[in-house]
Amino acid sequence: MSGAVAWQPPGLKTIDGAQWPARHVWCVGRNYAEHAREMGADPNQSPLFFAKPATTLIQGDSIAFPAQTTELHHEVELAVVLASGGRHLTPEQAMATVAGYAVAVDLTRRDVQAAAKEAGHPWEMSKAFDQSAPLGLITPATQWSPDANTAISLSVNGEPRQHCHLGQMIWSVPALLSTLSAQVTLWPGDVVLTGTPAGVGPLAVGDVVTAQVAGLAALRFNMVDLPT
Repeated sequence: MSGAVAWQPPGLKTIDGAQWPARHVWCVGRNYAEHAREMGADPNQSPLFFAKPATTLIQGDSIAFPAQTTELHHEVELAVVLASGGRHLTPEQAMATVAGYAVAVDLTRRDVQAAAKEAGHPWEMSKAFDQSAPLGLITPATQWSPDANTAISLSVNGEPRQHCHLGQMIWSVPALLSTLSAQVTLWPGDVVLTGTPAGVGPLAVGDVVTAQVAGLAALRFNMVDLPT
């Protein structure tokens, strides 16, 4: 699509058909030790936060392969959707802000990211491009909550790529939300992606991606050519 378009906050769908307006996407890197190591990072460091605009969120079965990239990677994550917010929240207060949960995929233009890192430039364009945050249907927090034994996984064309348990997160959901709230104010409609396990890898046009967190609605999408 080209030319000017009108913008309104994305309405994120829940499993019961309701919609939740999205405000912002906060992401965390290096929250699983093995993934930190595969990316050449120290897993003992504090969480690395970065952001995507709400316009990157998409709930659909077709994702366009981004322009001007040759290496697109998948990163399956647990997404946390907030019903309220605040600043300097304790872990207990942070959990009280949660509206629900969903499975998400943080798509990354790895070639763009690598070039930016090498040049010492910001790598926002490797993360914040159109449709870079596919999201499954949201399950209310009253119906589901994360557990250490909950499996998180991703497959491409039926081939397993990523598999882990949420208990292997370095920073738990309440710890992440509390830590993030010490740096920025959290607001209703914020979506927090909690990091990805090891096994990230490339995607191509025609691939079928299935991302799952046990107990949540699965996320499935096809990679398609960018519309002209």
